Amino acid sequence: MSGTYPEHLREEVERHLQALAFPGEQITAGLVEAMRYSLLAGGKRIRPVLALATARAVGMEPAQVLPLAAALELIHTYSLIHDDLPAMDDDDLRRGQPTCHVRYGEDVAILAGDGLYAEAFNHLLSHQHAPAERLLAAAAELAAATGVVGMVGGQYADVTAEDGLRGSQLRRLHELKTGRLIGASVLCVLLLSGADEAPDGPGTEPFRSFAAELGVLFQIIDDILDVTGTDAELGKPRGSDARHGKRTYVSEYGIERARELAAESHTAAKAALAEVSARVPAGGVGAATEDPTAELAGIADFIYTRTS
Repeated sequence: MSGTYPEHLREEVERHLQALAFPGEQITAGLVEAMRYSLLAGGKRIRPVLALATARAVGMEPAQVLPLAAALELIHTYSLIHDDLPAMDDDDLRRGQPTCHVRYGEDVAILAGDGLYAEAFNHLLSHQHAPAERLLAAAAELAAATGVVGMVGGQYADVTAEDGLRGSQLRRLHELKTGRLIGASVLCVLLLSGADEAPDGPGTEPFRSFAAELGVLFQIIDDILDVTGTDAELGKPRGSDARHGKRTYVSEYGIERARELAAESHTAAKAALAEVSARVPAGGVGAATEDPTAELAGIADFIYTRTS
């Protein structure tokens, strides 16, 4: 492992989230409280940190994409609230505290998730500075990544598969459920920056490859930790997948093969970053550090070695 997790970027995201003020009035104060309860419960903020690290890799200041980063985290939190509901995974703990529906009731939790999703786009479109056509392209990508051929479609496939999905189908499910939002964390920054059109830049393909492998890596490690982790480490009950009879990388391939697949995805993700670095040498276009992809590499290493 060569990288370390960019905690300074996580702290920047955390400050931005803490400062968010959702619109509302007295009659909706309880809804806002439930939204903030789940949003500010902590975590590594991997998706928004990915966005900030991608900005650095294409020569932007990370703070320039904080509204996008916040939108990503609002959407991720919405998905967690809904995932935890009794009709879905029926979990009582998330990030070490009672889940939103346990704390506020199922009805309020559903609405809190809905509110976070709507406010994500409100915040992005109201506060993210970029030429209009780039901002709209990023918003469209984020909407697509969380819709039917994205996160929600993947969740649907997960809850409706009668015998579970196997092989390439299993990978496709997680490309949608987990990978699309992780991919959007990278691609939306490229769209905002215009890096996808820059003739002297690294192009989008290595970034796309990196994001795709990172999404798979994240899910494989998540499946492994659901078997090997503890409730205290995970901040939620372990064994949720087994309780619901879901096919996972562990149930499909076994723990050792799942670890091998994780290693393969980690290697592929790092190789994609090496391609970016080769196309954008230190001091060249898009280079903000000695290695413009150092923070992205640190995120990949953290996901590969995480224990919670």
